[in-house]
Amino acid sequence: MRHAPPVCAHSWPGEILFLICSVVVIALRMARAAHLSLRPPSPTEDSPSPKGPPLPGKGRGARSNASGRYESERRETQDDGWDASQMLGPVNDGEELPPLRTEVTLERPKKIINVNQSPYVGFDRSINPYRGCEHGCIYCFARPSHAYMGLSAGLDFETRLFAKPSASKLLQNELSNKHYKPRVIAIGTNTDPYQPIERKFLNMRGILQTLARFNHPVTILTKAHLITRDLDILAPMAQKNLTRAMVSITTQDKALARSMEPRASAPPKRFEAIKRLAEAGVETGIMTGPLIPGLNDDEMEAIMEKAAGLGATFSAYTIIRLPLEVSPLFQEWLEAYAPNRARRIMRHIRDMNGGKDYDPYWSRGGEIKTPYALLIGQRNQAARARLGFDRERSRLDLTQFRVPSEVSGQLGLFE
Repeated sequence: MRHAPPVCAHSWPGEILFLICSVVVIALRMARAAHLSLRPPSPTEDSPSPKGPPLPGKGRGARSNASGRYESERRETQDDGWDASQMLGPVNDGEELPPLRTEVTLERPKKIINVNQSPYVGFDRSINPYRGCEHGCIYCFARPSHAYMGLSAGLDFETRLFAKPSASKLLQNELSNKHYKPRVIAIGTNTDPYQPIERKFLNMRGILQTLARFNHPVTILTKAHLITRDLDILAPMAQKNLTRAMVSITTQDKALARSMEPRASAPPKRFEAIKRLAEAGVETGIMTGPLIPGLNDDEMEAIMEKAAGLGATFSAYTIIRLPLEVSPLFQEWLEAYAPNRARRIMRHIRDMNGGKDYDPYWSRGGEIKTPYALLIGQRNQAARARLGFDRERSRLDLTQFRVPSEVSGQLGLFE
């Protein structure tokens, strides 16, 4: 009598095997006919969407790294069908995907004070201690500047940074020039001077030490709690009316902040920075921005109220702007983070820019031209009046500027 060969080290009756195979085949045919997938369906504009989808690199804002706009060759990542972000467990034959590490190149510029002639900003002198920014804010308007270095405005902007270790020495030389005329210097208007690599390089601290020695006025804008490290310099400068600071807070939603500004200080830490700056006597303001219509603009008044309670005495706001590469990067992030609202949000942004993703004539001109931007402005003005933020502030003092004797080699007249 002949027996059936063993199957999977067991002896199964032929009828059971036939039944199992039949069920599997039928299930596969039904799945194919119904176009079933293991992934959830893409939500429509009006359907709910989960917050905080996985990003390609832990703690990074951009989801791609297209070549800079000045490069002769264009390189973009293509999906090969193996979506690593959807996989469970290790990939690449048992190895985890390597983390995106931050690389820092030392830059040796000839000058450190930038002269600005833009009609859209309220200052004409600025200093940028770093190129690129590890905070990784997806909306950052400074991203396109990385193209000048032959790099991408995407992940390169967050991971391939440039530090200027000679910044304080260059600043001393420029301030000591006999033709130099003091004007308030703005720091933090491009990339954040207190981004994480400042802990190692101390460029900002060196710049502040030099400005303090020269009694030179400075304003600071940051998203980082690290500014409180330098209270030993800022507090004495504030007593002389030589400095004021602003802390930028875009949202109190930790999930949104983590995805949109992955390596900036968490919102509670920024509020704590406002409190500590104010307690130290540094005039401190709250920057609510960028406001993104339909995403975080509803939080503006609550953020201003909380900041006022912690000691903030003035405020400003900005509405998101998407120049050059920032627009596709932001839209890529937005489609992943809030796909159900992405089209609506971009429609509002384009309405405020004359139908374009970005047009400074419409969005940054002296006259507000669109209803949504007008409404945000009216809301901000009402909140400022209610919180006392619209009181006139004294100007920072330019008259105390002097070149220290140890630099000039001459004693001051009254020293």
